[in-house]
Amino acid sequence: MKEKLYSLGLYKNAVEELMATLVEENYLNEERFAIQFAGGRFRMKQWGKVKIKYELKKKQVSDYCIKKALAAIETDDYEKTLRKLFAQKKQSLKSEKNIFIKKRKISDYLMTKGFETDKINELLKNWQAT
Repeated sequence: MKEKLYSLGLYKNAVEELMATLVEENYLNEERFAIQFAGGRFRMKQWGKVKIKYELKKKQVSDYCIKKALAAIETDDYEKTLRKLFAQKKQSLKSEKNIFIKKRKISDYLMTKGFETDKINELLKNWQAT
């Protein structure tokens, strides 16, 4: 927001004053932004918590707000989404014969979506058992 105001030619004092007013009147709310961003990216793009956290850090959101945003994601929905993406990727790799390549591709896919390595390994271990 500050960068946009500076690009419009405003001076530092004017920008600081305007930002203070917007925060005071609750037009700018970092916590609300973080929660909406995390929820939207999870529901629409099916990102995992690792990727969401990384993107929020890139946007210079505070650690407190990031924790609140990640906590707002329902655990059941998160697990369901992970299992759904796992099943979809497994189905798309049906023609792959080598089990190790199949596992690596599934693991890489889920990691790029931003899911935790331990959760991915747990799914792969359970898949091996069945």
